[in-house]
Amino acid sequence: MSKTIFITGASRGFGKLWAEAFLKRGDKVAATARNLTALEDLATVYGDNLLPIKLDVNDRQQVLDAANQVKQHFGSIDILINNAGYGLFGTVEETTEEQARAQMETNFFGLLWVTQAVLPIMRDQKSGHIIQVSSFLGLTTLPMLGLYNASKFAVEGLSETIASEVAHLGIKVTLIEPNGFATEWAGNSAIQTSSDIEDYNPVRTAFAESGDNPETWGKPEATVNAILTITEIPNPPARLLLGRVAYDTVHQVYTERIKDIERWREVSITAHGH
Repeated sequence: MSKTIFITGASRGFGKLWAEAFLKRGDKVAATARNLTALEDLATVYGDNLLPIKLDVNDRQQVLDAANQVKQHFGSIDILINNAGYGLFGTVEETTEEQARAQMETNFFGLLWVTQAVLPIMRDQKSGHIIQVSSFLGLTTLPMLGLYNASKFAVEGLSETIASEVAHLGIKVTLIEPNGFATEWAGNSAIQTSSDIEDYNPVRTAFAESGDNPETWGKPEATVNAILTITEIPNPPARLLLGRVAYDTVHQVYTERIKDIERWREVSITAHGH
């Protein structure tokens, strides 16, 4: 049976790739973008199965209107994929207030507004699957991406909470946690802070060199099967890492965290007081 997918940030990268995969599968897709010309090729091929919507996720009223438009057009929203977002590169100290607020506005608040807009529809249906595109940097961190890391940590905490609130309503929540992929996320889609504090030059250099290995970057097309799979099964995972780097890094980080928790076990328990 075909499903209705509502996906944000569908003009390029993961969003457009996954939107096309759903359409090929026979699903109906409402795809949002700031510039709808990026979706004209899909509209030509898939016709009425695609509903292109111009949307800035930072505008809460636009988001509410878009969700209602999808419901009226297709009759339901079975799956929401919150994919809109971008990377902000630079050290925390060099990040301006404007840059920091804009990063959280899109990556966190934009995702929150879309989720809030879709939840009433899914509650009425007593079914739905919310897929939040986070990052493995919502579970661990890299230097030069401090505000991006923070935005994804916030997405993780928000989404885990939502999952606990809506489970009894038949609504599932999955966090997708990719490592770096060869999309435009680190290119044209990214924002750079200033780089005028010389003390951070060694960090900048090491970070730049870490991205020189092409094996570090996953192939976007390889994610399609994973996304299709978790939208087909009745009990999707709460979290899904995408990519070898994400798996290896998070596994190592969490192994060390457990060791550290156990190392300080007695101090932690004693601090309870009784």
